[in-house]
Amino acid sequence: MTERTEELFRDDSYLKNCDATVVEVNDRGGIVLDRTVFYYTGGGQPGDTGTLTWEGGSVRIGTTIQVEGDIIHVPEEGQSLPEPGTAVSAEIDWDRRYRLMRMHTSMHLLCALVPCGVTGGQVGEEKSRLDFDVGDHTLDKEALTDELNRLIGEDHPLETMWITDDELDSNPDLVRTMSVQPPRNAGRVRLVKVGEKVDLQPCGGTHIARTGEIGRLRVGKIENKGAKNRRVNIHLEA
Repeated sequence: MTERTEELFRDDSYLKNCDATVVEVNDRGGIVLDRTVFYYTGGGQPGDTGTLTWEGGSVRIGTTIQVEGDIIHVPEEGQSLPEPGTAVSAEIDWDRRYRLMRMHTSMHLLCALVPCGVTGGQVGEEKSRLDFDVGDHTLDKEALTDELNRLIGEDHPLETMWITDDELDSNPDLVRTMSVQPPRNAGRVRLVKVGEKVDLQPCGGTHIARTGEIGRLRVGKIENKGAKNRRVNIHLEA
């Protein structure tokens, strides 16, 4: 299926709003735009919330998802919806998104510090978690906290780049997730690079520009989720 929405958030995570046109309102009330700054649920990161405003009306968006290639802006219930063809201003809840960006970037740092395959993960505003198949590796909560905050304090830059599917297949070690393949888009894969040698892996999520923006982190519980599976919870301190 041809994608109908230009994903502005891919190239600039800091865009808070954009002008757009309503392409479709589906039979469940989901709104498709021709372009958007709203990130849709994926890769463990929740979809954006926010507001669509047009002349004479507005609607609150409770989440954003992708269905069969379409980005669906899901409105909260009981609201009047725009007609197809309506010009709208789309604006995300920036404070929420920025916390998710900080947390998602933190998870890349955690991946860099734990040399084990990732079996699951979830990005949250206050707390996030990654699950690792640790094998015989031992995780130390205090040591991980210190190392995470060291990488944050070093203020490493982040950048994104694209490689082909074939290039990814030739470099399987780039993929840290054990059961989920990275998002692929028209034969290419987006990589997120942290610093020169901190971390490099496929990711379609939104991230901050430098690790120093994260602020201080704390590693919470390290939970036993199986014989060799450990869940590491991380918290933003502010």
